[in-house]
Amino acid sequence: MEQIVADLFPNTQVPYPVILARMVGAILFGAAIGAEREYRDHAAGLRTHILVALAACVFALLALESVHMASFSDEQVRIDPLRVVEAVTAGVAFLAAGMIVFSRGEVRGLTTGAGMWLAGAVGLSVGLGYWFIGFFATLACFIVLFILGKFETRLGVGSSKEEEDK
Repeated sequence: MEQIVADLFPNTQVPYPVILARMVGAILFGAAIGAEREYRDHAAGLRTHILVALAACVFALLALESVHMASFSDEQVRIDPLRVVEAVTAGVAFLAAGMIVFSRGEVRGLTTGAGMWLAGAVGLSVGLGYWFIGFFATLACFIVLFILGKFETRLGVGSSKEEEDK
């Protein structure tokens, strides 16, 4: 029985309560970004942004832990956690690009795609333990999407009216 528990919960560099807190943080920050998109009734809304942020967080945690795994301690094996960041960036950019549509001479979905990309960055930040960066990026995203979006709508200018509200 002890071996089963040890296999299910191997020793980690980052303690399990911290891992859980980082994953919950990624969920909350991703939700904050996605809530604005959901409010505007876009395809990539609350759930999508939560999943992007959480996935990025999990990849970041795995990158941190993989550096310390005994099975990777051989000199022949070289672990580069930066590759995980690059892979998450490329993967989320691919998802975000799928949100962008060019139709009738207009670009739509660009802001939603950028929000998904930022959700990935926020997830990586929290997963790597950089809570302040993740929080500030989420706050800045909220200001840009919600507050500036409202301001542009009132003025009748900007990308929020031309790109997103159709």
